[in-house]
Amino acid sequence: MSILQKLTSSGGSRGLIGLDISSSAVKLLELTKRGDQVMVEAYSVEPLPINAVADKQIAEPEVVAEAIKRAMQRAGTRTKNVAVAVAGSSVITKIIQMSASLSDNDMEQQIKAEADQYIPYPIEEVNMDFQIIGPSEREGGKVDVLLAACRKEQVEQRVAAVELAGLTARVVDIEANALENSCQFLTHQMPSEGRNKTVAVIDMGASSTSVLILHNNDTVYTRDQAFGGKQLTEDIMRIYGMSYEDAGKAKRTGQLPEGFESDVLSHFLSDMAQQIDRSFQFFFNASAVHSQIDQIILAGGCAHIAGVDRAIQDRLQIPTVVARPFSRMAVSARAKPTVLAKDEAALLIACGLAHRAFDLDN
Repeated sequence: MSILQKLTSSGGSRGLIGLDISSSAVKLLELTKRGDQVMVEAYSVEPLPINAVADKQIAEPEVVAEAIKRAMQRAGTRTKNVAVAVAGSSVITKIIQMSASLSDNDMEQQIKAEADQYIPYPIEEVNMDFQIIGPSEREGGKVDVLLAACRKEQVEQRVAAVELAGLTARVVDIEANALENSCQFLTHQMPSEGRNKTVAVIDMGASSTSVLILHNNDTVYTRDQAFGGKQLTEDIMRIYGMSYEDAGKAKRTGQLPEGFESDVLSHFLSDMAQQIDRSFQFFFNASAVHSQIDQIILAGGCAHIAGVDRAIQDRLQIPTVVARPFSRMAVSARAKPTVLAKDEAALLIACGLAHRAFDLDN
């Protein structure tokens, strides 16, 4: 599903870059296929200044555009088409029932005519798209349709930054969809490859956490919450008297004072475990059939904290691993396999977006 369908043209994709614009960095990933083998063709991560992106809103599009340009140059790719994503918190999704006999065009016209029933904004202020899920169990002769709508300003912010960088946004997706799309590359890490198992993918970035829970490799629950690695950076600032930039650099390089792990990191990991456990309790309360999590897969920038998987496993008593989406893929020399391995857990959304290239080719 793309909630900016106008920018997806028919025909071959001519290549597509997944571009994850987060609050802390621009993450670029390009995938290609040779037969059934998926390859990482190019990748880069370019840090963003503080407040260039705040609360999932691009506050400084020119600054973000310059970061995108640097990421493109560092990745060494000439592909000009990109897929970006808007935050799930800015998107309204709803499953509706429609006549199975309607064509896609007729369904689109009917949705637009009845939009005020589903969307609390004027139709001219939103971008919409829909996807047929399958026959409805509620009503015979009808299909369940997933409707997604986003305020145009959210989409336009990302499109503007991309265009300022000299690129074209062919797909605007939803972060949760991109995260779900990337989970196909995590099944090798799951018990029984996810079959009949309940697996939680926790993507914890700088300022927010996305929780995606799969059962039998199908999504059964999603949730976003305001918690991330920024809290650890701010703790380092406060305790060691550093600037935000210096604290972030010290966190990335591991050059921190003696006692950091016991005085600062252990408290953050306890908070992290508490936030994850709280999400699970929301899930259990909302579910009539699920009461346990069989595995946690950690992703996002926080997944790169040394020993974080063991710490979360010990605190929650649930088997925990760090996401390795590229371990079964080929990696081009240009993508620098050794460097990529250090960032791969933070690239799940970019991976899901980059994979859209293969949807456009079909």
